Amino acid sequence: MTDLLLMGTAVLLAAFVQGATGFGFAMISGPIIGLMQPLLLPVFLLIQMVPLNGFVAWRERHELDKVGTTWVSAGRFFGTFGGLWVLIVVTEQQLSLLIGISTVLAVIGTLLAPKFDPGRRSFVAAGLITGVTETATGIGGPPLAVVYQHHRPPMLRSSVAACFLVGEVISLVILAITGKITGDQIGTALILLPAVLVGAVGSRLVHHRLEGALMRRVVLGFALVSGLVVMVQAL
Repeated sequence: MTDLLLMGTAVLLAAFVQGATGFGFAMISGPIIGLMQPLLLPVFLLIQMVPLNGFVAWRERHELDKVGTTWVSAGRFFGTFGGLWVLIVVTEQQLSLLIGISTVLAVIGTLLAPKFDPGRRSFVAAGLITGVTETATGIGGPPLAVVYQHHRPPMLRSSVAACFLVGEVISLVILAITGKITGDQIGTALILLPAVLVGAVGSRLVHHRLEGALMRRVVLGFALVSGLVVMVQAL
């Protein structure tokens, strides 16, 4: 029960942050879930993010970058198989370490990335990397945050959410076909789904008021600390 309460609090906060800023759910909740119940990953996060990203994409659907989303999704499809290979070859400890390392590197990369106007290759590359990392660990936001970080906040939120939604469905289908989904993963995700919905609905109150640069720094700072904690725990 204590684990459920802590994980529920984490996913509620993470859903609120992603609903408000466009990314952060997996970077915030992933390391915490990986620290407490690593065997739930990545399926737990993938299931919870489907309704969350569906809600965000629909809420700001008029700002959707259809071209960018299409190219990201194409790369995302092929990256999924790379993530599946990672799940097959790594141990539980190695997976926890991978979650921590990928989170830290993603944060550093997001912070250091210069401002640029992404094209087709950038979108495909972001989708490919997201496919690998999200399928293997549940964390796939940073590559999308990099390519969309200098776009208008409504476009960032709707486009990233749409890319996530398509990719999560692809990952869940492939993981189900290959027998990588367990009843415990599904059951725990469904039990805590109300926390995700509360966080998502709550984000409607502030998503148009928050200053994007400040929230971006807060999310990335929290993710950096969480990733380091998971790395230390795994070692």
